[in-house]
Amino acid sequence: MARLYEYQGKKLLKEAGIPVPKGDVASTKEEAREIAAGIGKPVAIKVQIWAGRRGKAGAIRFAETPEEAEKAAGELLGSQVHGFEVKRVLVEEKLDIDREFYVGVIVDPSKEVRAPVMIFSSEGGMEIEEVPEEKIAKVVVDIFLGLRSFHAVDLARRAGVPRELLTKVAAVNTALYQVFRKYDCRTIEINPLVVTKQGEVVAADCRAAIDDSSVYRHPELGITVARESNQEPTDFDEIAWSIEEGDLRGTGYVAQMNQEIDAIATVGYHGIGGGGAILGVDALNKAGLRVANYADTSGNPTAAKVYRVAKLILSQPGIEGYCLGGFIMANQEQWHHAHGIVKALREELPKRPGFPVVLLLCGNREKESLEILRQGLADLPARIEIYGREHVYDSGFIAQRMRALVEEYQKERDA
Repeated sequence: MARLYEYQGKKLLKEAGIPVPKGDVASTKEEAREIAAGIGKPVAIKVQIWAGRRGKAGAIRFAETPEEAEKAAGELLGSQVHGFEVKRVLVEEKLDIDREFYVGVIVDPSKEVRAPVMIFSSEGGMEIEEVPEEKIAKVVVDIFLGLRSFHAVDLARRAGVPRELLTKVAAVNTALYQVFRKYDCRTIEINPLVVTKQGEVVAADCRAAIDDSSVYRHPELGITVARESNQEPTDFDEIAWSIEEGDLRGTGYVAQMNQEIDAIATVGYHGIGGGGAILGVDALNKAGLRVANYADTSGNPTAAKVYRVAKLILSQPGIEGYCLGGFIMANQEQWHHAHGIVKALREELPKRPGFPVVLLLCGNREKESLEILRQGLADLPARIEIYGREHVYDSGFIAQRMRALVEEYQKERDA
């Protein structure tokens, strides 16, 4: 699911008529000061990251004056919260809170439901999983009829919303479902939905995620990579996504991995088939190698798509090896892989004398594919080992061969 930041979600809520606090997003402390001055009252400064529990992490501050807002924003911007760098803060009016609710819509894919479900809780401000069941009301929404007005009212009533607030809360429920449908959300939630001491109902927070397959329908959201992620896409992520976005034939997935693993070296990893590819990552880690990326080319991709994935893997700085982990007897015609990999390696390996390469490829057209690899790579100045089905279930062997070649390469390079 492609996520939206709080300020983006609140913009959608506001357009749908749901009250949100007055405010704007800032990427510098000076902008934060200007926004606070424009609001003209105490403000909240909230980091914009794809993670919850910001309050407990000290990532939500309050300021009485624009100067205090500038100071708080300066401390938050550039800091690390839950492992994410803070690049923006939302500066908005501080609410005088009397009560908090929770309301959200999710897609329930279970066999029994297979429909949107709206959830309302009489307690907000915490994870919905932590709220006692008796304080939660739910309704399964018919996608053809939508959320009917009586459902919106009854949902709030069953959750214990006071009579005098039912109309306002029901209006929020109805509008939230409209946003959910309009933007093809997989999930959207307001937590908390606040009742102020002045009796106003305001969305104090918003989390939303768009169905990956529907992102192309909403260019106005500015989503550049239609994939689940915990952080903003990097240049690498955008290039990786362009491989998939521009060619739907087969899978060509590439994502960078956590580099905080002790290892003798980092290698580029090119898997085939999701489950088998993960086995290869595990084996390489156990062999003392750090994997720079996870990749999967399966579902009979074209040679061009395999080539682009391999080139992207090899573009990563600091890698000291390339491993093709075909730990699966694939029914796709593997000569497409062979041609794509030969082209990528012939372009890259002459620049890297002695570079370690271990290739495991098996499945349909295996004999021809291995011959393409052997002939296409025979004259390159690199350490290249090629294996077929005899090692399809032996991820440990492939990983150890990768390590051995890496150690030879390092020894030669450092001599």
